[in-house]
Amino acid sequence: MPDRPDQLFLDFQSALAGRYSLERELGRGGMGIVYLAREVRLDRLVAIKLLPPGRARDGRLRERFLREARTAAKFSHPHIIPIFAVDEVDAFVFFAMAYIAGETLTERVRRRGPLPPSDAGRVLREVAWALAYAHSQGLVHRDVKPDNIMLEDGSGRALVADFGIAGLVRGAAGLDGGEVIGTPEFMSPEQALGEHVDARSDLYALGVVGYYALSGKLPFEAEKATDVLAKQVAEPRRPLRASPACPGASRWRSTAASRRIRRSGRRPGRRSPSSSAWPSSSAASCRWGCGCSSSATPGWVAWVG
Repeated sequence: MPDRPDQLFLDFQSALAGRYSLERELGRGGMGIVYLAREVRLDRLVAIKLLPPGRARDGRLRERFLREARTAAKFSHPHIIPIFAVDEVDAFVFFAMAYIAGETLTERVRRRGPLPPSDAGRVLREVAWALAYAHSQGLVHRDVKPDNIMLEDGSGRALVADFGIAGLVRGAAGLDGGEVIGTPEFMSPEQALGEHVDARSDLYALGVVGYYALSGKLPFEAEKATDVLAKQVAEPRRPLRASPACPGASRWRSTAASRRIRRSGRRPGRRSPSSSAWPSSSAASCRWGCGCSSSATPGWVAWVG
């Protein structure tokens, strides 16, 4: 993140004059640049995501970005970051969304380590509800990952960002010039192969998010993105080890049911067609019998095995 405004910041601010006042850059990546801004008329903080200028010059990509962003702007769900406006001004294509004070799931795990199973279970359920809602509206996220999950300060509420946008911008739905572009560590096998992607691909990615939230690690890692994609398609996942917060967390691995779930994770036809079926628990204590107070159960942890 630059210490001082760069030329793009200054040019973008000039284009937004009278509507938004850019305050600072929040982050950037292959999927875009995010700025903290103040909406002038309503005097409220918003986050503005700018489509990378180089990609905005692609007319087909530009139109699809606008179309899907406008679809996502119609969403109203407590676990989806709302989009307030979708617009294009001169060469700039962007959308403004609610600014959430908090941190991403990635930042939370890096700062404090893996989540306790009870917290991980709550976050996964909230994200699953958001995914189920989006899928019911006909939109697939295509880039479910910890970086796109915000944890709100105070409440800890999980909110999902970039529905139908992150995957679009990064080409995660398939092939782009012969190369699979996206977030390889969270791609489903069919996505890595450039095949058709639907709601079940989001569900696979959510399983990987759960694995990361519980362990602080990824099931597939390699120096090159192509090697990660190959592992997603062909190699068995590394087993999820017990968490210090819940020593019994690995017991489910020995059950026949968990073995079937681990084997079927790569096959879209054997995954649930909807994230609304994501396992949940209202138990007051841990069912692994390790004595901790976690409400997580083997039912949902098996999804990330």
